[in-house]
Order: sequence, then structure tokens, then C-alpha cells
Amino acid sequence: MVWRVWGAGDPLVLFHGGSGSWTHWIRVIPELCKHYELWVADIPGLGDSAMPPKPWVPQSTADVVVASLEQLFAKEVKLRMAGFSFGGQIAGLAAAALGDRIRSLTLIGVAALGLATAPRPPFAKRRAGMSAGEVAAAFRQNLEVLMFAEPANIDALAIHLQAQNIARARFRSRPFAGTDTLARALERVTARLKTIWGTRDIVARPSLEARLDVLRRHHPELKVRLIEGAGHWVMYEAAAEFNAAFLALQRS
Repeated sequence: MVWRVWGAGDPLVLFHGGSGSWTHWIRVIPELCKHYELWVADIPGLGDSAMPPKPWVPQSTADVVVASLEQLFAKEVKLRMAGFSFGGQIAGLAAAALGDRIRSLTLIGVAALGLATAPRPPFAKRRAGMSAGEVAAAFRQNLEVLMFAEPANIDALAIHLQAQNIARARFRSRPFAGTDTLARALERVTARLKTIWGTRDIVARPSLEARLDVLRRHHPELKVRLIEGAGHWVMYEAAAEFNAAFLALQRS
């Protein structure tokens, strides 16, 4: 399992989304590392990390994460943890296993809450013989479908990162988004729970409030921050607003 580390201070562990890598956090790392020692994962089966053991399910992935954290940090170190999308599912399972070693858990745009999602447009598919421009256009379309609220916010870097991440993705997380894996794990999480959502996150449709209700089921202390007008990849599309919301949550 590959980690990247920036900054100094209390440790903050970050988990990216499905078919992604540490680069999902690329626009917020420069600010967050001023406040924390960032431990930014490539989740097993994604980015530069090896595949987890079979069966290839979220729990086997989380087991690797737990073993890694137990090697990296002494038992008395209390960790802050945050997970985006599929990374929230992994963070929730890991936090459930690690108990009071986790000080706080921040979930960003998470699925696996046992709720139906609204239909979305289909993803563009890459085909043999596509030109470089056509491939880039397909990646742009898919970012528009799932990750961004405003197409104008999709820049060349976002397209480049998407292409890199998809090429390295071996673990297929999408089948687990419709489960209740995270919702069930949260019953065993003892850490303080916090959450951030873009108000136009397609993953939250048809009801963001229903998702917050699930998060509150076992965590009435839930702290919520909403980023107005942002989509699913909120820490890229609205990096400054995300940083402000995230840092405020960690102080609460």
C-alpha cells in the first residue's frame, strides 16, 4: 500500500474516491498540509497500490488499510480520518475496526448508505481508433456526468488526472455504491462524525437530507457543511470553499 506524506502536526489520513488515486486531493493538499501531517493513501487496487487479497470487496480492502495504519502509527496516536466517495466507505470500515484510535471521521460525498440514487446520463466509452482529442472529450464528458456540477470548471488538469487514474484502476468499486456497507459500519464507529457535500452532488440525488438522516442514525452529533453549487468532486471544483469548511469542521 502506497502513501504520500506532506506537512507536520497531528496526523490526518485521507482516502480518495473510486477509480481514483491520491490526486483526488491535489488542489487541497497545499492548504491542509499547513495544518496537519497529511497521510494520503492510494487505496489498494487503485493508483500505485497493489490489489487487496480476494475476495475483492470493500472489507478486504479496509483490512489492508487497518493493517497499514497499525504499522505506521503507535497505538496511542489518535488519528483524524477523511474519505471521499468510495474512500468514505473504506474509511468507515477502517474506523469501525480501529475504534478509539480514530479521533474524528469526515465523510465527503459518500454512497453505500442503502439508499436509491437518481438516474444519471450514461458514461462515454472509449473505443479503439479514437484520436487523442476524442479520448479527452470522453473523459471530459464523464467528469461532467459524475464529478462536476459546472462543465466550465473541468480543466485540462482534471482531464489528465482522470485519464491517469482510470488507466491504473483495477479494483472496481462501482458495484458497491448501491449497498448499505457504510451505513452498517457506522454503527460500530466511535469517532465523532462529520460530513461535507456539494449541494449539486449527483450522488446525493434525489435527496441529500435522506443521506444525512442515515449518517445521523448512529451519530446524532453529526456536523454538516454544504458547499453551495459544487458537485461530487467538491475538493477539486471548490477547493478554497472545501478547505474552509473542512478546517472549520476539524475545530468543531
